Amino acid sequence: QVQLVQSGGGLVQAGDSLRLSCAASGRTFSSYAMGWFRRAPGKERELVAGISRSGDNAYYASSVQGRFTISRDNAKNTVYLQMNSLKPEDTAVYYCAADHVVRVGVPLGVVDFGSWGQGTQVTVSS
Repeated sequence: QVQLVQSGGGLVQAGDSLRLSCAASGRTFSSYAMGWFRRAPGKERELVAGISRSGDNAYYASSVQGRFTISRDNAKNTVYLQMNSLKPEDTAVYYCAADHVVRVGVPLGVVDFGSWGQGTQVTVSS
């Protein structure tokens, strides 16, 4: 079992940037892919970005492609989500998540992730 503690988030204006961080403990961080999800009011939880265990491969939802960047520092057991050019439609609660198995590549489904951070609110005003 891995414990995930998130930081970052808050209230910003459209066009601003934010960086979310997620610190992991409890197992070998570098062995597992990581992801960032979000849930907006009235919507399903969606995968925003995912990164492979080595950091060589990443996935982005089309809605954030070119604006968000996921990265990881395996020496610090931390995964990041850099969010630029934020839009009001990015408003949501954001969650980091850890893959529940060791695999090659980036998992894409909610069921692939076995551990979740506490969530952090990101609000983008127009």
